[in-house]
Amino acid sequence: MGPGPSNAAAEVLVAMSQPLVGHLDPVFVKMMEELKVMLRAVFLTRNEMTFPLSGTGSAGMEFCFVNLVEPGDEVIVCVNGVFGTRMVEVAERCGARVTKVEASWGNSIAPAQIAEALRTVTKPKLVALVHAETSTGALTPVEEISKLVHDAGALLLLDTVTSLGGCPVRLDEWNVDAVYSGTQKCLSCPPGLAPVSLNARALEVARRRRPRVQSWYLDVNLLASYWGQERVYHHTAPISMNYALHAALRLVLEEGLENRWRRHQQNHLALKSALAAIGLELAAQAGHQLWQLNAIRVPPGVDEAEVRRRLLHDFNIEVGAGLGPLKGKIWRVGLMGENSSRENVRLFLSAFCQVLNECGRKTDAPAALAAAA
Repeated sequence: MGPGPSNAAAEVLVAMSQPLVGHLDPVFVKMMEELKVMLRAVFLTRNEMTFPLSGTGSAGMEFCFVNLVEPGDEVIVCVNGVFGTRMVEVAERCGARVTKVEASWGNSIAPAQIAEALRTVTKPKLVALVHAETSTGALTPVEEISKLVHDAGALLLLDTVTSLGGCPVRLDEWNVDAVYSGTQKCLSCPPGLAPVSLNARALEVARRRRPRVQSWYLDVNLLASYWGQERVYHHTAPISMNYALHAALRLVLEEGLENRWRRHQQNHLALKSALAAIGLELAAQAGHQLWQLNAIRVPPGVDEAEVRRRLLHDFNIEVGAGLGPLKGKIWRVGLMGENSSRENVRLFLSAFCQVLNECGRKTDAPAALAAAA
């Protein structure tokens, strides 16, 4: 119950155990088409170039930057946590001139900050934004920012590693040009693939760029021939991981996106109510708190690491520690995908309250459970 990976459904694990076929086998090729269709449905997009990249979410991040950014390009990156910081480094390695838009960890990026940054650069090529910052539990709304970015003639790149499948992600409605995600969070699939999508505008930028894409492996111009109709050999796809994602996406769509989002919201609200009942609060900015990743402030006098150790040792529950400036100050509790259930909220609260009491922080477990209910 940490920041990922989340538990996978039994159907997903069974799918991974199925016999291998070749990566150009007609059966696998048929499944590739089904994966593309299901990913478009989950991303809410009609983008033809939508597929699971062979690699983790960080490979998806690098895929977007290396295809869209050339040396000397002006790039604006929003930084309010670990993954915005990582975007800056990847963009700089592509030779971009990076302008950072920063907010304190736990806060959302404000549209006014983006507007100001766009005024300070000469010709912005791309604006990159983490939709759901896993390190802090903060959500940054996209629609208003998207309009500002496109009015300035730039591309919008969105990190949806923690948001896809857990809260609304609407690529076409928000006019997002490039996006990447991961399989191991709200999709409840083991880590190893990065769902990505480029719209026609972004794809044209990748095709028309002057220097070749610096990464052969991540070059969309080559990958398009493998994931498109030609099926030109590019690399040996991770067969078992694609089996797993196929099963995971089918479960997402069987549940329905709206139902899945509502489930994540309700379980988040149950946990948040319980925390309030015992005098604890979330660290992320009010009104911008993620449903799927709950960053709980550590109360004064409590050993943050000891609480995590006891949860794991005594109850087999793993939660995440804080990172960067939030190290030692928060617990990151994931309610993602399969893990987002009423039963898990109750299980966590019972164990958490017991551990807090043992660590010297008087905590009323019945009050927490009643508030959650």
